[in-house]
Amino acid sequence: REKKESISELVISQSFDFPTVYATRHRMNRFKHNELDADRENFRQQLLLQAKEVCFDLLMLQQQQALLEERLRQANVLDTMYRRRLEMGDTGILEVNKVRLELLNARNEARANRTAIEGKWSELTMLNGNIAPGFSVLENPPLPQLPPDYERLHEEVLSGSPSLITLDNRHHAADRQVNLSRQGWLPKMELGYRRNTEAAVPFNGFVVGFSFPLFENRHKVKIAKMQELSTRYEKENEKHRLSNSLERLYREASALQLSIREYQEAFRSQQDLHFLKRALDGGEINLIAYFAETSLYYQSKLNLLQLENEYRKAVARIYRHKL
Repeated sequence: REKKESISELVISQSFDFPTVYATRHRMNRFKHNELDADRENFRQQLLLQAKEVCFDLLMLQQQQALLEERLRQANVLDTMYRRRLEMGDTGILEVNKVRLELLNARNEARANRTAIEGKWSELTMLNGNIAPGFSVLENPPLPQLPPDYERLHEEVLSGSPSLITLDNRHHAADRQVNLSRQGWLPKMELGYRRNTEAAVPFNGFVVGFSFPLFENRHKVKIAKMQELSTRYEKENEKHRLSNSLERLYREASALQLSIREYQEAFRSQQDLHFLKRALDGGEINLIAYFAETSLYYQSKLNLLQLENEYRKAVARIYRHKL
């Protein structure tokens, strides 16, 4: 009876790319890592900018509250005074009703503004990870100044933009991918160990081999080139978008700065509420004229606070890359 023999073969091997492929892949991965870092920085700056704008809104609302409380105090004084004059017969019920309406309007506007302040504090707490900020009142810093040299500002903003840095690294990674795809035609090396028991004497030893990809890399170079071209266009579009946005913000901030100066100059030459109250008490102006003047005064003050808020936000958006 014929004796059956057991035949076995064991092969342990490891394939290696061409050495230049590893160097190209390492550079490509480094650009991808830098892209992720820039993405994280972009998200961080966006969050800080949002929190900063909320703080600017809070500052404006707090300043408005002080102005509205002043208006409410003046309305209370007038209401008390005209009630007494009505009792003494020095005025009529129509005048008293006008004062009461002014008091009601002042009280409601102050109440609505306090509600807006509470809402902004809640928004700031949410942006802070649902942790209440460690301050309750914001200081009023001086208004920032716009740089006179726009070209230098433009260069600074574009060089520090995280979104542009992201796309720049993405483009470099795509360019390295083109080189990597071209190197796909290079042979791959294989080293290993082999043991075969088919012969009478078992054979074992090292295995060295090469493989040449014939069809594996057929369309990879073309696809990599298209991706590289796409990232290049994306980077150029982002650069144009940033330039247009910066120019718009700079023009907006310049116009707001001019309006603020005009308001400030007008307030320097305008009489304050103390003189208007004295003129009303002395009979130099009537109640209608007094309300018209005070209403114009308070509205102008509120307009100035709104302009300052918009100006601070515009400058913060310009210098977003420094957050």
